[in-house]
Parts: sequence; C-alpha cells; structure tokens
Amino acid sequence: MLIKLAAYLTQFYSGFNVFSYLTMRGILSALTALAICFVVGPYMIQRLAVRQIGESIRDDGPETHLLKAGTPTMGGALLLIAIAISTLLWADLENRFVWVVLLVTLAFGAIGFVDDYRKLILGNSDGLSVRAKLFWQSAAALAAAVFLYMTATNPSVEHALLIPYFKDLLLPLPAVLYVVLTYFVIVGTSNAVNLTDGLDGLAIMPTVLVGGALGLFAYLAGNVNFSTYLGIPYVSGAGEMLVFCAALAGAGLGFLWFNTYPAQVFMGDIGALALGAALGLVAVVVRQELVLLIMGGVFVVETVSVIIQVVSYRMTGRRIFRMAPLHHHFELKGWAEPKVIVRFWIITVILVLVGLASLKLR
Repeated sequence: MLIKLAAYLTQFYSGFNVFSYLTMRGILSALTALAICFVVGPYMIQRLAVRQIGESIRDDGPETHLLKAGTPTMGGALLLIAIAISTLLWADLENRFVWVVLLVTLAFGAIGFVDDYRKLILGNSDGLSVRAKLFWQSAAALAAAVFLYMTATNPSVEHALLIPYFKDLLLPLPAVLYVVLTYFVIVGTSNAVNLTDGLDGLAIMPTVLVGGALGLFAYLAGNVNFSTYLGIPYVSGAGEMLVFCAALAGAGLGFLWFNTYPAQVFMGDIGALALGAALGLVAVVVRQELVLLIMGGVFVVETVSVIIQVVSYRMTGRRIFRMAPLHHHFELKGWAEPKVIVRFWIITVILVLVGLASLKLR
C-alpha cells in the first residue's frame, strides 16, 4: 500500500525512493509488526482475562502446568493482526504470492479461531472435530496449491522439487505430485507447529527463526543476480515474501515479549495453525520444502513423537515416551520448563544454520 504512496511522493522529494528498496520495506515491516504487538498486546491480554478466555490444562500433564490454568489464550489473534497490517502496508499488493500467503494464513487462523472458540467460549472440550478441521485445512491448502500451479510464470522451476546441497538438482513434478506435496507441506507444518505449542515460548521462537531464514531465501530467490550466483532457483516475485516473513518475525518477537516464561498469554490454535501454514506455504513459494524440513526439525520431531506414541500404544499397549509431544517427556524426566524451552531454541538455531548452509554447500 505505502509503496504506491512513496512512488508518488518521489516526484517531490527523491528521498522517498528509499521505500522502494525491498530490504528497507522488510525492516519496516518487522518494526511495524513489533510495534503493533507492543501497543495492542497489553489491551488484548486484559480483555481476554476479563472475558475469562483462559487455558484449560490436561490432568495427566506435568503438575507445574496446573498453575497455568486460566492464563489468557487466543493471543494468536494479535499475531495475525500485526502480520496482516504490516504486510498490507509494506508489501507490493500487486504480487500474487503476497495475497495467497496472506489469505492462507488468515484462513488457517480462522480455523483455529473456531476451534478455540468452541473450546473456550462454548465449553466444548473437543472443539472443532478432527474431521472438520482437516477438511477446512485441506480446502485452503489445496486451493493455494492449485493457484500456485496454475499461475506459475516459470514452470520448469516453480513446478520442481529442489534437492538441497546438490547443484542444479531439480526434480520436475507433474501436476498431481506438485499439488500433493504442497498440500502436505502446508497442512503438515501447520499441525506440527500446533503440536509444538505446549510450553511458554517454545513454538514462537523457532517460528521466528525459521521464518527469518525463509525470508532470506525469498530475498535471494527473487533476485536474478543472487540466485544465479548461489545456484538456487530464480522465482520471479518471490522477493516480496521477505516483507511477509519480516512481519511474521517482528510479530513473533512482539508476542514472545508476553509469551515468554511465565507466559501472560498463549497463542492458541488461532496462532499456531496460522503460523505453521504460513511457514509451509512460503517454503513452497521459494522452492525450499526440504530445507524447511531441516530448519523446522523441532516441529518434525515433536510431530513424530506423537505418531510413535499413538502407534506404539495401539499396537502394543505400551508408551515409548512418558508423555507426548516430546517436550512433555523431558519435563516428566525432571527438566525445568525453561531448560526445555531454551534447549529446543538452541537446537533450532543450529538447524537453521544447517539449512542456510545449503546456499553455498552445493
């Protein structure tokens, strides 16, 4: 939005030309989202507390979690507001990637909102049924996948799977495989982040780190000179994802201010489902699905721990972990919650660096 205004004002003062630079708009997007969280956050938390929209705690979980009962949740709405406003202000709204990523993020946020609303407002402990949740997630993800496939300007790149750490190794994907891959990346990442969101700040910081790294990939993939030099696919228009990722990172850091241990607010499904879907879709846009798998290793392991636990219990009647997802297993082994959180953050930093190394190791 503001990019058009800046272009108009440039004829009166050349200094406004600075707003045409993608890096500057990325920085301003992050700062805008951060400021929105700082300004709106306290009021939103207060209103959630007044309305008694608080978290319910599992009886079979760690005893220390019982103290969190009643902590305001659905704070993910703050994230979505900050991301949406910042993106609309600083991104090029004529870019197709901006709209598909923003709309899918909001769509998954709406799904999470309905789930949270049923649990917290209507008192339905089951929330949105698994079948209904998966149906609407699938509808949004498939719509995005079909849209990206149909609007690709360079199909040889945008319809191919990039194998990281190998130079120019792109595997062409037929339409069905492309749509299926995109679907699983979006829905899988969405639910993986949701499963990880079980401790104060545990999910949001890895989301910020991975989102920031994907923003860098987007900037490089959208620049023909950088992409050629690094040997990564050039995706026309993907650079605008830097503005979105910057908004996500800024909003995430602003939310972490209130979500850090001991949390004043939880994001709820409205935030976790939306952020996960955003990460997955951005990875698809910049053709870094496999790198996302590496950088988001914490999300992957948390999800796999749940799958292993369920399969083991159904087949043998025994549990592999004391409790799933994995972060609860370590809590029940005696790790203090802050220790679990910070160690998972450290692991994410390492994995993000490994993922970024794919830019040169090829």
